[in-house]
Amino acid sequence: MQSNSVVPAWARALMGLVAGGVALGIAQLVAAFAGAKSSPVVAVGDATIDLTPAPVKDFAIRTFGENDKTVLIAGVLIVVLGVIAPLIGTLAVRRLAYGFAGLAVFAAIGLAAVLTRPEAGILDALPTLVGVAAGAWTLGWLVRRAAGEPLTFPASPPANATQPPSTAAIESAGVAESAGARRDGSGEARDGVERPAVMLAGADLWTFDRRRLLTGAAGGAVVAIGGAMLGQALGGRRAVDAARVRVALPRPATPAKPLPAGADLHIRGLSPFITNNRDFYRVDTALVVPQVDPNSWTLRIHGMVDRPVELTYQELLGMPLTEADVTLTCVSNEVGGEYVGNARWLGVRMAEVLRRAGLRSGADMLLSTSADGFTCGTPVDVVMDGRDALFAIAMNGEALPVAHGFPVRQVVPGLYGYVSATKWVVDIKVTRFDQDEAYWTPRGWAAKGPIKTQSRIDVPKSGDSLKAGRATIAGVAWAQHTGVDAVEVRVDRGQWRQARLAEVPGPDTWRQWSIDWDATAGEHTIQVRATDAAGRTQTDQEAPPPPDGATGWHTITVKVT
Repeated sequence: MQSNSVVPAWARALMGLVAGGVALGIAQLVAAFAGAKSSPVVAVGDATIDLTPAPVKDFAIRTFGENDKTVLIAGVLIVVLGVIAPLIGTLAVRRLAYGFAGLAVFAAIGLAAVLTRPEAGILDALPTLVGVAAGAWTLGWLVRRAAGEPLTFPASPPANATQPPSTAAIESAGVAESAGARRDGSGEARDGVERPAVMLAGADLWTFDRRRLLTGAAGGAVVAIGGAMLGQALGGRRAVDAARVRVALPRPATPAKPLPAGADLHIRGLSPFITNNRDFYRVDTALVVPQVDPNSWTLRIHGMVDRPVELTYQELLGMPLTEADVTLTCVSNEVGGEYVGNARWLGVRMAEVLRRAGLRSGADMLLSTSADGFTCGTPVDVVMDGRDALFAIAMNGEALPVAHGFPVRQVVPGLYGYVSATKWVVDIKVTRFDQDEAYWTPRGWAAKGPIKTQSRIDVPKSGDSLKAGRATIAGVAWAQHTGVDAVEVRVDRGQWRQARLAEVPGPDTWRQWSIDWDATAGEHTIQVRATDAAGRTQTDQEAPPPPDGATGWHTITVKVT
């Protein structure tokens, strides 16, 4: 086509949209065989995360919670398919080479994102290249389908023509042709219906064929959606899930202490002492959960060590295992937030593996790397001080869920997750804080992240309406690796009252608490604070999560009738 005049805007956008969809769908399908990290959508999404300012990331976590990655993926697709692809379609109608050039730019962005990822290889470029090639073919095919019969005009206008036909006349001819009529070689309408005569000196135009474009677009949409869905299904998920189910967990050499009889107060609405795997919070930078085959997984320990170590999954399972109840907390958790959970973990002590490697003098940081390239800096002294810092293989009696780090993740009591809890861990570099930086440090977060004492009201919820009379206020408090020694509650800024504390197996878990309250009619404000086993009471000074964890008292308001 040499002009946009006979092609409506929606048709141009549709051509680009379908071509872009085919490119992404085929790329996703090829990435299922080349590896999820080679997907251009995932790579662009990860690059977007890396380039996004820390305040924007914090806003996304606060606003969308565990759905922040879904929202980001949707945003990338909206920009690509809703803005870039229609523009490419418009360019292609003007001149097909322009559309191909737009796709080339599209490919360059995807390739840059894919090939700059950690450990990227040349084969990782294949999904983007194949996808764009499929998109380019689709674009040309749709443009050809949208072109109906050619409107050929004489080289010079007839004697009674005073000027070339107007754009309106051309559009009129295009509309007439799109109604389904076709001309034979003499230019007569095959169905006997006369069409408006359009003449344009020295130019060849085509009619717009709506029906052929729509049927072609439908076929392209099927390819795009089918490729994306098949790619997702074949992306290793089933194989990894099957491998996870086959894992036979060895018995721990050091079992966890039996839970005290009073560890769970069994109050309705109160967080249970053990958080179910399906309910455990998830905050990480992985747009697509890494699918790591345990049969090919290895853990490499290197850097400031005497003897570099590389362990397979089976070798790790063959080492003495420790079982421990540990509460994990995300540094992005607001006061009273839900990014905290408690589980029983099974794994190998990190200290044991590091002793095999032989730590050199001066090393103070473990720079861990996950299978998707995320890095985390953990203080060496915390890992080596005797606490249950684990390379965990199981969670609550089953092999780690894939979303929580299968086959192996780190669990370190007393540190926020961003400096301790690397999922899908594959590499540990023993180094120094003054020589290396982990992912979050240059983004404004503290290099070391000891957990701050916190408490939360679970019952009642803020905004609840209660009946006057005896009521229960209950919640959880945590101060890993020190332990919670006391919890106090006050109503309407009155006197602080000591809450009853549940039993705990050790200092590394949260602790349930409860208190009775004689509720009177009206609106009431309830606050809670905790004191750790070292005698430190949490501060009332409110601070946001950055750079090293939120502070303040959890405060709720309820109405009593």
